[in-house]
Order: sequence, then C-alpha cells, then structure tokens
Amino acid sequence: MRNIMVVGLFTLLLPAVIAAKGSSEPDAQRLEEYSQKVTGDSTEELIELKGKRLAQDSDYYAKIWATISRDERKEWKIPYEGGYDPGIHFYDLNHDGVNDIFYQSTNGGSNGSNHYHLHTLKNDRLNEIALPKQKSIKADFKNNFKVEIQIDYEQEPSIVDVKDRSSEYVELGIYNENGKLTESTSPVIAPIGSFKPVKISDDKGYGLRSRQHISGAYQADRLGTVKTLWYYEEDKWVILKTKWIPSK
Repeated sequence: MRNIMVVGLFTLLLPAVIAAKGSSEPDAQRLEEYSQKVTGDSTEELIELKGKRLAQDSDYYAKIWATISRDERKEWKIPYEGGYDPGIHFYDLNHDGVNDIFYQSTNGGSNGSNHYHLHTLKNDRLNEIALPKQKSIKADFKNNFKVEIQIDYEQEPSIVDVKDRSSEYVELGIYNENGKLTESTSPVIAPIGSFKPVKISDDKGYGLRSRQHISGAYQADRLGTVKTLWYYEEDKWVILKTKWIPSK
C-alpha cells in the first residue's frame, strides 16, 4: 500500500518538476530590428535578429538567427552559429545595387576572432557570399633566430628578428644556442580574425578590410598582423592592397 502511495505521489509531482525545469530555460529574444531594402523591391523588408541565451545569466547566445519578412507574404530565415554581441549591418558589398546582409558576432576565444557571414537577398533569392581567404601567406623559421614572412609573391618577404625571445625558442627546441634550426616546425598563421566594411571610393563603393595574425612558436607569441583590403567583382574577391604590420 505504501509503495502505491509513493508511486502515486511521484506521478502527481512529475509534471510540476518538468514544468519547473522547462521554465528555467531561456526564451528566444528579439535582439535587434531593422527596416531595409534588401531584395530590390520598392518596399522595405523587416529584418529581426533573434537569439536564445545558453543560460539565463549568460551573455552567450547558443542559437542566433535572422528573419526577413515583407508584407506577411514572404519570409526567410538565416541561421547563425552561437556567439556574443551579435549584430547586422547593411552594405552593398557585391555591387549589384542592393544592400547585402553583413553579420558578425564574437566567439569569446583567446585568439579574439569573430564569426562573420554575408548574405544577399536580391530578387527574393537568398544566397550566402563566401568571405575571402588569403591563400598566398607563407611563414618560415630561418637560422639566426629569424622568421621570414611572405604575404604576396610579388613583394619581397619581411624578416622578423626574434633574438629577444631566443632563450624561449631554444627551450622549446626550435633553435639551438647558436641560432641554428633544430626542429622542422612552422610559425602559426591564424585564419582571418576580423572583417570590417570600408568605403573604397564614391565610384567603387564598399569593400572589406581584414586582419590576420601570425605568431611564432605558439598563438600568444604574436609576430605581427597582415592587413588586407578586398573588393568583390566578377563573383570573386580580389586584393586591392595587403600589408605586413609587425608587432611592437
């Protein structure tokens, strides 16, 4: 009889336990709202950026997405990966006469990189435009505690002197005491960490400026940054300018 009463009591309490658990989960939030012409139609679209926090007291959004709607007849959804401080900006980066949807959020990692996406919705067709990647960068350790950085095959390589941290490089086994390479290893070339839309000129419109870090033996061993100016034409990104900025 006692067992029956316990089971009955548990059955009665179970819905309340489930309800309490469900109520602790964060609800979806509307983070930003924009009115922009992103399809080329004469009517502005409503763009809503929404997110769902990882926990009630967390600044991290586990789920982020954007909805684009017009006159309750058309609606599109763009899912994004999780992150901090999400935001959307509108620029005509592919130069088709209609603003594109440029998204960014931070990932909270130690390398300071962000998430970026670029979408176009011209003529009601949703497409993602892949962001540029710099494929020509090369970095090599050289004898005498030197690092050779090649960012453009048409430019002379830059040489970084790392004698000021020679003891650390010797301890890591990359060089011996005389500055001769003892291990076949390469500097760390990080992916592009940030993009920023910038105006090229009144005639050309907007492009992107990227920053990409290069480190020595490990990520925190920052050697410098590659800054590149990109422009989208004929369905691809081209480099207008690229420059190596050594760390101070």
